[in-house]
Amino acid sequence: MTDKTLLRALRGEVLPTPPIWLMRQAGRYLPEYRATRARAGDFLSLCYTPDLAAEVSLQPIRRYGFDAAILFADILLLPQALGPKLWFAEGEGPRMEVTASAAAVAALKPVSAIHETLAPVYETVRILARELPRETTLIGFAGAPWTVVSYMIAGRGTPDQAPAHALKAANRAVFQALIDKITDATVEYLSAQVQAGVEVVKLFDSWAGSLKGADFTDFALKPTARIIAALKARHPGVPVIAFPREAGPGYVGFARATGADCVAIDNSVSAEWAAGHLQPDGCVQGNLDPALMVEGGPRLISETRRIVQAFSRGPHIFNLGHGITPDADPDNVTRMVEAIRSGAGPGPGPAPH
Repeated sequence: MTDKTLLRALRGEVLPTPPIWLMRQAGRYLPEYRATRARAGDFLSLCYTPDLAAEVSLQPIRRYGFDAAILFADILLLPQALGPKLWFAEGEGPRMEVTASAAAVAALKPVSAIHETLAPVYETVRILARELPRETTLIGFAGAPWTVVSYMIAGRGTPDQAPAHALKAANRAVFQALIDKITDATVEYLSAQVQAGVEVVKLFDSWAGSLKGADFTDFALKPTARIIAALKARHPGVPVIAFPREAGPGYVGFARATGADCVAIDNSVSAEWAAGHLQPDGCVQGNLDPALMVEGGPRLISETRRIVQAFSRGPHIFNLGHGITPDADPDNVTRMVEAIRSGAGPGPGPAPH
C-alpha cells in the first residue's frame, strides 16, 4: 500500500505527524504478551508457533494503533538454523553452542538449509500479512552479521564482545569466514521474509558501537551494504532500515554508504544533531530514551515533543533509542502516542511541515 505512512516516510516524505512504532513493542511490559508467552511454555516455542507469534505481534497494534508491526522472532534463530544449539536460560538470556574455530565454521550447514528450520517464521509473516489492518506496515528483521557472530563466538551475550574481538585479532580468516556465512544467510532469510509478505526489513546491529575505525567499516558497514545490495537486486521496492547502535560519528553517511533507506539511531546522540547530520541523507528513525517509558510524567511528554520538533523538517519515523524494557508502564506508551498525534508542539519555533 503506497499510502501507508511508514512507507511514505521511508520514501523521503516529510509528514505532519511521524509514523510510530517501538522496538520490542511486543514484549514483557504488556500483560497480554505475558499471558501468550505462558501458553507457549517457553520463548523458543513462542517464536516457532506461528499462531502465537502472530498474536503477540498483533497485540501492540490492537492496543496502541502503531503504524507498523514487527515480526516476532529473535536474531539468534538464523544462526540456530545453521546448526548450533540455542537455548534460553530463564533470567539469564540466550545461550548458544560456541562457533569459534575453523572446524566449527566448516561444520555449519549450507545457507540453503536454513529455510527448513525457519519455515514457521515465514508462516508467521503470512498470517500477519493477512490479519494486520490495511494501514499498518509489516516489518521483518534480522540481526546484522557482527552482532550475530558476536553471540555465536561467545555462546552468549557479553558486555564488550571481547570473545569476538579476540577471535578477530587472533584468526582473522576464521572470523571473516563466519561474517561471510552469516551475511549470505541473512540475505536468504530476509528475502524469504519479503516473499512471505513483509514490506520493510530492518537490520539490528546492536553491538556496532564496539567496532572502531577500519573494523567498523569492514564488519558493520560493508556487510550491511552487501545485504542491502543483494536484497534490492531481488526486491527493488523493499525499503531497508539499518540500526548500527551506538555508532556515534559512524552514523554520518551510513545510510548513503550502505544503501539503507533509513538509519535508526540510539539515544546517545541528540535528535537535533541527527536532524542536521543524518536527515539530509534521508529518513531517520528514533530516538526517545526507553527509560522514559518507565519514568513517565512531564519529561516523557516534553522529550517526545522535542524529538518530533527536531525532526519535523525531514522524513522521520518515531521510535525509541533501543527496545522498550519489561518494566515500562503500558500507560506511558499511550501518553507518548497521544503527545505525538495531538500535534501539540514543544513551544516557539518553525511549525512542522
